[in-house]
Amino acid sequence: MDINRPGLGGDLPAAEVLWARWALVAVLEATTADEGAGVHRAGTWVDDEGLHLDDSGCTWWGFAPRGPGRFVLFGEDESSGAKWHEPPVDMLAGAPDWLPHEELQDLRSGGQLGCVYWFENGGWSRAPYPATLHDDGLDCGMSRFVDRKQVLRTIADEDHGAMPTHDAETLLEHAEGYRLTPDLLMSLVTEPDWRELDRPAMTRALLRAGLDRT
Repeated sequence: MDINRPGLGGDLPAAEVLWARWALVAVLEATTADEGAGVHRAGTWVDDEGLHLDDSGCTWWGFAPRGPGRFVLFGEDESSGAKWHEPPVDMLAGAPDWLPHEELQDLRSGGQLGCVYWFENGGWSRAPYPATLHDDGLDCGMSRFVDRKQVLRTIADEDHGAMPTHDAETLLEHAEGYRLTPDLLMSLVTEPDWRELDRPAMTRALLRAGLDRT
């Protein structure tokens, strides 16, 4: 699936699918060290606030549930021109009241917000953009989770378990179907030679992500 520049709501898969893919990467990267991280954290992880991505460089994103069938996706990539646009782009124009407006406004006023998308009634929406805005960063930020083939490459690489391709596909199918139990997860992950998987941390992340509904 290609993402337009700037993005459109229809570029994103259903929130539950996006959550499953993002959460799976977070689970595979989970370590005890991550849980005790300092002020600035990098990588992909899940906590009580939702899912996070931060590469300590040009992109950071947050993804959070806001009640049954409701989600908010927000963040920025250096490719976004929204915060530099003149006149300023109101990224919360038309946004529903259930969004975390105070948090988002704080990020926006601090020049740390590139775009905001919200999901309800089975679809994604965002504020209207001026025709002169050429990119909001959604493509560079979210293509890693929107493109299913890219997700498969990520979870099958040696940093995420060095699984055979068929196991990666099976693992992703179970994650997207919310059938991924701790035992099933571990049966499909091969421990890399160069590091020991933190299985307890991965299980805690799996449960926190809500992918284990047993």
